Parts: sequence; C-alpha cells; structure tokens
Amino acid sequence: MSYTGPGFEPPPARRSRSRLLTVALAALVPGALLGWAVYAIVGGSGDDKGGGSAAAGASGSAGSSASASSRAPSSAGGSASGESGDPDGGKPGGSATSGSPSDPASSSAPAGSGPLKGKVVVIDPGHNPGNFRHTAEINRQVDIGTNSKECDTTGTSTNDGYAEAKFTLDVAHRMRALLEEQGAAVKLTQDADRPFGPCIDERAEIGNKAKADAVVSIHADGSGVGNRGFHVILPGSVHSGAADTRAIVGPSRELGERIAGNFVRVTGNAPSNYVGDGTGLVTRKDLGGLNLSTVPKVFVECGNMRDSKDAALLTSGAWRQKAAQGISEGIVSFLRG
Repeated sequence: MSYTGPGFEPPPARRSRSRLLTVALAALVPGALLGWAVYAIVGGSGDDKGGGSAAAGASGSAGSSASASSRAPSSAGGSASGESGDPDGGKPGGSATSGSPSDPASSSAPAGSGPLKGKVVVIDPGHNPGNFRHTAEINRQVDIGTNSKECDTTGTSTNDGYAEAKFTLDVAHRMRALLEEQGAAVKLTQDADRPFGPCIDERAEIGNKAKADAVVSIHADGSGVGNRGFHVILPGSVHSGAADTRAIVGPSRELGERIAGNFVRVTGNAPSNYVGDGTGLVTRKDLGGLNLSTVPKVFVECGNMRDSKDAALLTSGAWRQKAAQGISEGIVSFLRG
C-alpha cells in the first residue's frame, strides 16, 4: 500500500520492540493492553506455526484492541507502491462495471443461532486473483470523494510468488467459517467469482447496501525487508464530495482497536515496526474503500510479504488460521460490546 496521499504523515523511524516499548504501547492503546501484555509475557515471536481451531476462533473474546497494516513495495522502509499494495485494492477505485456478477457480494449460508445472530459482517478480500489479466479495467479511475484513484490493483506477493490475492481469500474463508459459527450473516465482496475487482467504490457500496454492522478489508503489505508486523488502517474524518466518514470514525476506531488487540493475543505477533508508532493503528484519508463507507470499517494489513520472516508466517496455513481467529474475535468483541 502506498503511504503517500492527503492526510497521511510519513511513517516514523523504526523502533525497537523492547519491553519499554511494550509499556509505551499499552499506554498508547489502552484497549490492547491485555493482548499486548500477553505478547510480552510469552515473547511471541510470530514464528510459532501452531494453528488456532476454527471452532474456538470467534468464540467472542472480550475487548482486546489495536493495530494496522499496509502494502505495495516502497523505497527506504516506506510501504508498497500503489499497484502492488494499496489497501484500496489498486487504490483508485472501480465501479459496478468491474466484471461483477449479478450478485456483487458472496453471501454466507443462512445465519444460525449464536451471540451474533442478527448481525451482518462483510469481509472484503483485498484485490482479486484475476486482476492481472484485466489491467486496463482495474486502472480505470473512480471517484473516492477526496480525489480519484484506480479501480483496483493486482496486490503484492512474497518473493517466492505467493500472491496477496490468494492470501486474502484464504483468510476471508477462514473468517467466514468462524463468524458463521457465532451466528453472524457473512458476505464477501468477492470470492474469485468474477473476472476482476470489484473496484474500490463498489467494495464500499457492498458493505453500505448490506447495512453491515462491521466491514473488514483483508490485506498483506509489500514493504521493505526488515519491516515486520501487522497494522490496522482506520478511516480519518473526511467530508468531501461523495465521502463523509464523520459518523463512522468513532466506531471504526473501536473496531480497529479490538481487532488489533485480539490479533496480538491470538497470533503472538507484534504490531508493525515501521508504521503506527508502535500502536499498530494508522489513520488515513486517501483510501476510497474507507472514504466511501457509511458503516464501521477498517483495513487489516496482516504482515509484510516482502520480509522473509513475515512471509514464512503468511504462507503458513496454521498461522493464517490464527490470523483469521484474531481478526474474528476482534469483530465479535466489537459487535457484542
């Protein structure tokens, strides 16, 4: 994801993950105190491949919090370039003509009983495995309120070729199973069931039309070697053109904090060491998927595909299960209050 754009400050210098930072993090992100404390105690290296079980996954852990993430490779420790990692998907957004099927969202099975019965969750798997075949279509500019951006991007990949679009779909499927077990009605913005896209404006519209109680867009970053960890991207306050995020800034932050805290607790991985000042939370005003949302929404950058240590986690099915569980438990915590 690109870290240039309106309302976004350049990432701070990298910081060491010492126990002092752990204390600072707890102070910065109160909601994530418990999860981060657990990380400090167990010394979670993130290299543990043990998987979380799907049944336990979204059992509804109470309020943990905080984190964020990025994408597309970039220079000198920054984060990825627009095409390969913008959380918006290829950033500058797309629209309904982006190869969408008759039903733009992939719906879950009928919701059952459980603590989330009656709740609607939309999962947005970043990018699309077929985007690389439709460069003209995904490069089309769409309006995101503050400016225009590409419909979507191809996303990034590990150095060994494991595609971000494959990663995001895998995690989305795991999350869907976990959340359905809790009784939620789950919709995916795409399930590799369309040629490309959807564009970033359509992705936002899917969540809006579903009147989702929470929307989470799944990504993995494409930053420089040595940049590690996850982060959660929160919407900034935007009121321009078709974008008006003022009503969702507060609830989206709470959603992001709970996801971040649970992500740390379940995976044992620390927040990003290259953005978010150690909190794992980043606020942006240049992403169409957030700017055009009218319901609580965040992006989760689960790790950096261009760093070999993070890549080893992202390519592990056991670790992806834990990532899905951490994100899902954050959603459950948010929806149950």
